[in-house]
Amino acid sequence: MSLMEKHRARFEGARAACRSRACWSPFPELPGKYPDADAAQAAGRAAFEAHLGRPFALAQPGEIGRLGEEVSPYTQRPLGIDYPRADLDTLFAAAEAAIDAGWAAADPETRIGVLMEVIERLYRRMFEITFSVMHTAGQSYNMSYAGSGVNALDRGIEALVYAHDAMAAVTRRATWQRSFGPATITLDKTYRLVPRGVAVCFTCASFPTWNAWPSMMASLATGNAVVVKPHPATILPMAISVEVFRAALADAGFDPNLVTLATDSVAAPIGKDIVRHPRAAIVDFTGSVRFGQWVEKNAHPALCFTETAGVNTVVIESCDDLEAMAKSLATTLCMFSAQMCTSPQNIYLPATGVRVGRGAAARVAGAAEVAGALAAAVGALVDDPRRAAMILACIQSPASLALIAQLREDGARRGRVLLDSRAYPHPEFPGARTATPLMLGVTTAERDLYGEERFGPISFCIETRDADAALAAATGDVRAFGGLTAFLYSTDEDFIARAEAAYARAGAQLTINLTGPMPLNFAAAYSDYHVTGLNPAGNASLTDLAFVAGRFRIVQSRRPAAA
Repeated sequence: MSLMEKHRARFEGARAACRSRACWSPFPELPGKYPDADAAQAAGRAAFEAHLGRPFALAQPGEIGRLGEEVSPYTQRPLGIDYPRADLDTLFAAAEAAIDAGWAAADPETRIGVLMEVIERLYRRMFEITFSVMHTAGQSYNMSYAGSGVNALDRGIEALVYAHDAMAAVTRRATWQRSFGPATITLDKTYRLVPRGVAVCFTCASFPTWNAWPSMMASLATGNAVVVKPHPATILPMAISVEVFRAALADAGFDPNLVTLATDSVAAPIGKDIVRHPRAAIVDFTGSVRFGQWVEKNAHPALCFTETAGVNTVVIESCDDLEAMAKSLATTLCMFSAQMCTSPQNIYLPATGVRVGRGAAARVAGAAEVAGALAAAVGALVDDPRRAAMILACIQSPASLALIAQLREDGARRGRVLLDSRAYPHPEFPGARTATPLMLGVTTAERDLYGEERFGPISFCIETRDADAALAAATGDVRAFGGLTAFLYSTDEDFIARAEAAYARAGAQLTINLTGPMPLNFAAAYSDYHVTGLNPAGNASLTDLAFVAGRFRIVQSRRPAAA
């Protein structure tokens, strides 16, 4: 049985979900629902711990040294793992040779079958990856499993579905006939799907797998090879991933050098070199706005897909229940200490107040009252260290702590500190790098403070003239600085319609009037598109046909038909 047939049911389930956009996943989102969960978690922890203090071996070409500088945000101690440092020319040459050694010529279903096998093998090592993400990115255990684990696998399958559809849309052979005067010409035409070449996949520090796996799947499914360039702070999850890809490819009879790892350090980065490498044909980048913009300008002639960051906005015009709204926003403001590209940052409040409730029971809450309710909801959520550990987790980088200190000072001088940030004692890891959210109250005069992504648990309550001014300012932020997602609370259908149109034009996905247990910024694979490509937050979307279709091109040949 072929690998595609082995995984056919899972793949077809994903295809159906992509078309219906309904809720579906082949994987349990709770760790306790994983098959034989206790044993699997214990084995995963042991596998993670076995990596610590040891070299990570990858039998890939071009090794010229070793490096590694990862530090656990939970223990603030080095992991002690070193990885191969490779010569880029050797990696690219090996990757190109692997493409030509049978991968490009393989039937698309064969390639996708191999990659579905990779998905299965990653799932088998889910808890090893979970602990690796936790102790490099700083996510909580549950988020490492769900967000960086099974949901990232879903996004990977999603990319395979769209790759399959894009390639299946191309007819491989055709007979063409036309009359030219008295003569009739009949041609046999052949259409080949040709990969672009070697793709480079940059991964980010806070969510290494979530964007990487779908990017890798999209490139490989369409016949390309991938060189993975992980962030120096979170190499381990991607080293494990590369190991899994290489083993599955080799077992299927393909050259494992279709996937290789290119590591670097903060002191000696290779990002610009790898983007400018003459053999780089595709660049997938997830990371900072500054370097992402450099990549977009300098990747040419390589095809470039980016997801960077922005200032995700909230507009509060009116609501049914102030407490419910505040609790929902508070949960999202706290989730992974707002170290997510979909975390809200700029909360716009009309100075004329927010209408709360409907009909005769409605009242107007002043902007200060609404800001106070939000600050109180956040404070209540993180007051208990055990609960804070589950939702806030850790601060990935010490730079975020420095930014909090700087903005606390600036906010106190130019506005109001609505809620101060402090370290909280993690109940399991006394040395953990932690911080509760900082909330500042400002006006639109302080746009230099909030007019860019402030990575970490930092948010701004921004007072505007009225609700229309709030909407204009918020969508203006998206157009100027980028925005992946946005949030709106309003009981006025006319205002909602104007907001939907304004955010659509600005290119931000909009969530309206959502309260309850679901995090506002939860993105569901097979249903929610991630990033639009319409503003500075990135030029590509996970996952649609445009994300995969350009990774291969169509080359044809034609000849007179046989008599």
